[in-house]
Amino acid sequence: MKGMVTDIQRFSLNDGPGIRTTVFLKGCNMRCAWCHNPETIDRRPELLFYPQNCIHCYKCVSVCPSKAHKLIGGEHRLFRGLCIRCGKCTAVCYAQALQMSGKLMSVEEIMREVLQDRAYYVDSTGGVTFSGGEAFCQPEFLLSLTDACRQEGIHTAIETNLASPFSVMEPVLKKTNLVMCDLKLWDSEEHRRWTGIGNEQILKNLKELDTLSIPFIVRTPLIPGVTDSEENLERIADFLQGLRNLQYYELLNFNPLGNGKYDAIAQENPFAAHRPLPQQQVQPLLNALEQKNLTIKFS
Repeated sequence: MKGMVTDIQRFSLNDGPGIRTTVFLKGCNMRCAWCHNPETIDRRPELLFYPQNCIHCYKCVSVCPSKAHKLIGGEHRLFRGLCIRCGKCTAVCYAQALQMSGKLMSVEEIMREVLQDRAYYVDSTGGVTFSGGEAFCQPEFLLSLTDACRQEGIHTAIETNLASPFSVMEPVLKKTNLVMCDLKLWDSEEHRRWTGIGNEQILKNLKELDTLSIPFIVRTPLIPGVTDSEENLERIADFLQGLRNLQYYELLNFNPLGNGKYDAIAQENPFAAHRPLPQQQVQPLLNALEQKNLTIKFS
C-alpha cells in the first residue's frame, strides 16, 4: 500500500513525548485561513518555486514536458496553469529553487526511515507521530502505518483535527498511544468561516474519543483576532472539563513560519502581517483559565 507523503521529519521534539519521527501525510479536509503548512492541503503533489534560489541554469525549461517553465526577457517564469506536477524540473534543480511537496511512498519505505532511529525512541521514550495536512484524509494508509509501528513496538501519536466521521477514525485511534487534536473555535459558524467547516463533528468526536480510554491533548492555536479571545478559550475549557482522559489543554502561540510557503505555491497569505502574541497579551488569557479544573500549557 502507498500513500501521499509531504515530508518525514526526524529528531522532532515538538510532536509528542521524547524524540520522534513525524510523518506528514498530504491532504486536509479543512482550509484554515492561517495554515502554516499550506503545501499540505492539496492531496496531489505540489510544486514549490523559490525564485530567490534560482541560479538561472534553465535546465527546468529544457526538461519540462508541458512547457510550464519559460525564459522570458532573461527571467525564469513559471506558468502554473501548464504544470502537470510531474516533478521532472525538481530533479534537475540543484539550487533547490524548485521543490516538490508530496510523493507516493509505501509503508515499507516509510518504516525503513522510521526504524533508523529506534534507539532514540527507546532512550527518550519517544516514537512516531503521524501528522498532516490531516492524517485521517488517508485512513487506510494511516492504519497500515500504525499497525507496522505496533508490530515493531514503537509508540505512536496522531495529530488530527478530529473532523472526520468517527467510524473512519476509530480503527486507528484504538491502536494509537496518544492523540493530539485541535479545537480552534467554540462557535460553529465562526469555525466554518475560518476553517471551511463547522465544529459539530469535532465536538461529537471528542466525546467519543474520551470513551476509548486513550490519553489525548486538546490544543487551540492563538490566531490574532480569531481564536485569541477569553470568551472563546473559556467556552472551550468549560467543555473540556467533562472529559476524563484529557491530559491537558494547550494554547499554541501563532506561527508565522508559513509565509515563504505561500509565496512558493503562489497563494496569498491573509495572516502574513501577523506575529506571535507577546507575553503581556498571552498572560491574561492564561489567568482567565486558571480557575478551570484543567491542566493548562502554553507553547
